[in-house]
Amino acid sequence: MKSEKEQRAGLLYGIGAYGMWGLVPLFWPLLKPSGAMEILAHRMVWSLALVGIVLLALRRWGWIRELVRQPRKLGLVAVAASVITVNWGLYIWSVNSGHVVEASLGYFINPLVTIAMGVLLLKERLRPAQWAAVGIGLAAVLVLAIGYGQPPWISLTLAFSFATYGLVKKKVNIGGLESLAAETAIQFLPAMAFLVWLGADGSATFGVHGAGHAALLAATGLVTAVPLVCFGAAAIRVPLSTLGLLQYLAPVFQFLLGILYFHEAMPAERWAGFALVWLALTCLTWDALRNARRNKAEALRLAAQAAAAGAAPVTTGRAGAAAARAADGPAS
Repeated sequence: MKSEKEQRAGLLYGIGAYGMWGLVPLFWPLLKPSGAMEILAHRMVWSLALVGIVLLALRRWGWIRELVRQPRKLGLVAVAASVITVNWGLYIWSVNSGHVVEASLGYFINPLVTIAMGVLLLKERLRPAQWAAVGIGLAAVLVLAIGYGQPPWISLTLAFSFATYGLVKKKVNIGGLESLAAETAIQFLPAMAFLVWLGADGSATFGVHGAGHAALLAATGLVTAVPLVCFGAAAIRVPLSTLGLLQYLAPVFQFLLGILYFHEAMPAERWAGFALVWLALTCLTWDALRNARRNKAEALRLAAQAAAAGAAPVTTGRAGAAAARAADGPAS
């Protein structure tokens, strides 16, 4: 069990991570007149530089040899790098092109896409409330498609790319900093080649618009790594059920920025679509909290039975699984 002080610190780290991810739409417009592809390339290059310095300071290099010796895991890292490249690039473009609200929708529906992928790819069984949430989510996409006159492709691409990234990361199973280092190492050569090509073509903006603009492009590494470090610190201190609730902070902030700061239009059909998405997420959250309480009660019951029998609480098998779920919260 984590101490109350550690859990409080974990909560603050989680709020910090999702808060920064939610406020990042304020940062990308500062990098204009750089285009989305140039910003993306700088993000890859500077992220690797920053994470490399951190790992050097921590002397955490042993994982590289182990990763290189596992071609399958290395291939999964390459897939993760490719998918997150699509996610990052589209998100930067959407923010700088006036689609902040539609981008926020992608991260609202991401949990629903993750559940759907669990059913289709991992053959997971859903509880009735989860099926209801997925159904409501599909209805929301239809309403939004009618409202937009086309499917909300920005939202769907962001949601599916990030859900795929999460699925691959689960299979790779290495630390956050190490994972980011491996992914940006794969991205580095194409990104650097693109920046060199821009420079040779005379269309690069780095250094052309002053030291301040160049510093902001370099700061893309910080914008990428710092929230990830905070998230990692939160993940080891608070239950997954708490992280599951905190994850909604980012799209909520993005949605509010899109309406209140960027003044994007919200016609009635868009409000209807978002309302359905929020209803689906309410169903998911209610089901997750209820399931967490059931798991905790089951763990306590099994522990009491073990104590009454004069034995130490079971830590493997069914009792151990229930206790682990109660400690970490629901995985869905």
